[in-house]
Amino acid sequence: MEEVKNFIKECGAYFLATVDGDEPKVRPFGTIEIFEGKLYIQTGKSKNVSKQIQKNGKVQLCAMNKTCNKWLRLSGTLVRDDRREPKVHMLEAYPELKRMYSPDDENTEVLYFKDATATFCSFTEAPRTIKF
Repeated sequence: MEEVKNFIKECGAYFLATVDGDEPKVRPFGTIEIFEGKLYIQTGKSKNVSKQIQKNGKVQLCAMNKTCNKWLRLSGTLVRDDRREPKVHMLEAYPELKRMYSPDDENTEVLYFKDATATFCSFTEAPRTIKF
């Protein structure tokens, strides 16, 4: 899991795909952290992405590292964690978000991956998969 987090952080941004009815929706994200042995992302409950995840938690993200010409696909189910502690952890890791979010507001949302499968890919090597 640490390898997955580090790879995504090196990329700087990743794209998260959700389902909205029968349509895929993809948008850029930038938050990724490990807290209490789980891989978390952060968003706002007022956003469409949050509403889509609450209806169908199955998501996939993709991150490309141009430096090494490798990419990562991470699939799993996102689960909302409403506790204050993971929100504080995420906002400490991404202090720029404190302008928009607070661990005590009604909007801040952190979600962790459950039943995740990460596949590292490149054009020159066989894919390598990690499950957590």
